[in-house]
Amino acid sequence: MPYDFGYDVKDDYTGNDYGHKENSDGNTVTGEYRVLLPDGRTQIVTYTADHYKGFIAEVRYEGEATYPQVKSYAPKYPDPSYKPSPLYAAP
Repeated sequence: MPYDFGYDVKDDYTGNDYGHKENSDGNTVTGEYRVLLPDGRTQIVTYTADHYKGFIAEVRYEGEATYPQVKSYAPKYPDPSYKPSPLYAAP
């Protein structure tokens, strides 16, 4: 059955940027999807699929990977709100 569909999502607030486009003539499916990776690059997969050759994909990347320096986490515990005084009894 022939079909054609696609969608795109770009949300600057959350940083989501991805999409998918696909079509079929009834025998062969061709398409492409892309997703924004955590390192800042965009991964783009272009593919073709049919009953003879199977699924064939080409993967490429756009952009430059960036790895920001991660600050170590050191929790700070507050001073206790009470100060117990030790009670020692003579033996």
